Order: sequence, then structure tokens, then C-alpha cells
Amino acid sequence: MGVLRRAADFVGSWFALLVLLGGVVGMLLPGATSTLSPAITPLLGLIMFGMGLTLRARDFSLVLRRPWAVLIGLVAQYLVMPLAGWAIGSAFGFSAALLAGMVLVGSTPGGTASNVVVYLSRGHVALSVTMTSVSTLLAPLLTPLLVLWLAGSSLPVDFIGLFWSIVKVVLIPVVLGIGVRAALPRLVERVLPLLPLVSVLGIVAVVAAVVGANASTLASVGALLLLAVVLHNAFGLLLGYGAARLAGLDEASRRAIGVEVGMQNSGLAASLATAHFTPLAALPAALFSVWHNLSGAAVASFWSRRPSGSEDPDTDAAEPARG
Repeated sequence: MGVLRRAADFVGSWFALLVLLGGVVGMLLPGATSTLSPAITPLLGLIMFGMGLTLRARDFSLVLRRPWAVLIGLVAQYLVMPLAGWAIGSAFGFSAALLAGMVLVGSTPGGTASNVVVYLSRGHVALSVTMTSVSTLLAPLLTPLLVLWLAGSSLPVDFIGLFWSIVKVVLIPVVLGIGVRAALPRLVERVLPLLPLVSVLGIVAVVAAVVGANASTLASVGALLLLAVVLHNAFGLLLGYGAARLAGLDEASRRAIGVEVGMQNSGLAASLATAHFTPLAALPAALFSVWHNLSGAAVASFWSRRPSGSEDPDTDAAEPARG
């Protein structure tokens, strides 16, 4: 256990660079890494089960205690990023597949790595965990609706297929994880420190597989697509923070919502794009997975040196989940 825990701490600390390494390996060894594509969906289900293990009933209590903050965050989450993805993809003249990929990344729930970034940024950790949890539970309905609305005219969208994919890959594993933690709390507490091994290595494998399957295309459109992904992430961070500020929320909550809106569950987007569209549509998600972890580390470094101006009374009520 000691060796595994040290390995988990290592991959958790170097998450962003390991994901970047996965992308590099995908480019250098496209033949080998593209064979991992069939494992993307099972890996994501395992990661979502791990996310469920980190959650407890009290992680959802903030919905009742601070409904306004949670509502503002969720509205920003499911409006800012989908619309920004569509606008950037359209402005850059992307193909239907890449446009669908941009919209899909924007329409997924928040990524669990955001909880760690919010913690390091001196933000409202409990609000971050609540937003990640609730947006994930809403994803089976909202993600297919948003993709159908924004990308349906460019590419056929199987709403029912997307819905059931998210139920099977996200909702069921998360609910099972919550149930296992409620039934076996002591066992789960012992396993929790090892979860970064699963989540980080899983995301690294997903990125390597997607990049490997699209290595030739990435070589030709890589710079433009990377710029689109950087802008998409930046709009999420800035507009999420701005929406919270306009709503009159405190600084700690602004940081939490900004990070939550800007950091997406790109692994889910890659899995759905691969299963329901084309491998090309998964490329924005793969690049987003690399970039948003690098930008998240930069944001955390910037905000960690600046007081949030208000205490986060719920920081201990929810532990940030890595992955």
C-alpha cells in the first residue's frame, strides 16, 4: 500500500505533465496508441465510479443551503461553454466533425480535477464539489440536448444514443460509487488515496488513444485547433468568474465557478465523440484535456498567492477529488 500510495501521490502531483506526455506518445506512436480506442469507454466508466467513491450525501447539501450560488454556477456551466464552443468552431470554419467536438466538450459537466484547482486557488471547495456532482447528474439530459441544439444542423445527432451512453458511462458508475461508499465507508476511506492512479492513468490513456487515432489530422490542423481550445478554456474561466461576480457572489465562490465552468469532463467528451460521431470529433476533447490541466495549474498558482477575501466555511465539508 505504501508503494501504491506514493505512486498515486506522484501521478496526482504531475497530472498535467503526464497528460501532455500521453498526447506526445500518441503523436509519436499513432499505430500502437490508436489500438487503445476500444478501451476509452470502459476506462471512463471506471473513472466515474472512482468519482462516485469520493462523494457523500453531504456534498449535495449546499444545493439547499446556497441554492443561488449553485444555480448561477450550473447555468453558466451549461450555457457559457456550449455556446463558446459553437461560436469558436463556427468562427474558425471547422468541419462538421470538429464543430461537433467543440460543442460536445462545452456541453459536458465539470471535470473532477477542477475540485483540486479550486482548493489550491483558495476558492469555495464545497461549491466546486457540488457543481461537479450536480452537473454530472444532469449530464444525461442536458448534454444530448445541447449537442442536438448547437450541432444537429451540421451533423446527425442521436439524442437517445447519447442519453443512454451517458447514463451507462457516467450516471450508473457514479451512483454505484456513492452507494459503495455509503455501504463500506471504512474500506473506501482506505482506497481513496489510491484513486489518482486510476483516474490520471485512465485520462492519459484516453488522450494517447485519441491523439494516436488522429495523428495525421492533428499535424495539419493542430495549431488552429489548439488556439480554439485555448480560447474555449479561457472564455469559460473568465465568463464563469464574471457571471458569479455579476450575481454578487463572494470572491471564493467566483473562483470556484470560474474554474468549474472552464474545466470540463473532456474524457467524457472524447468517449462520446468516438462512440457517436467520428474519431476526428474526439480531437478537441483530447487537446482540451491536455490544455485545461496546464491552465488550471497556472490559475491555481496565480490565485494561491492572493487571498480570496472571504472564508470558505464549507472547505472541510467536501474533499477535493483528483482526476
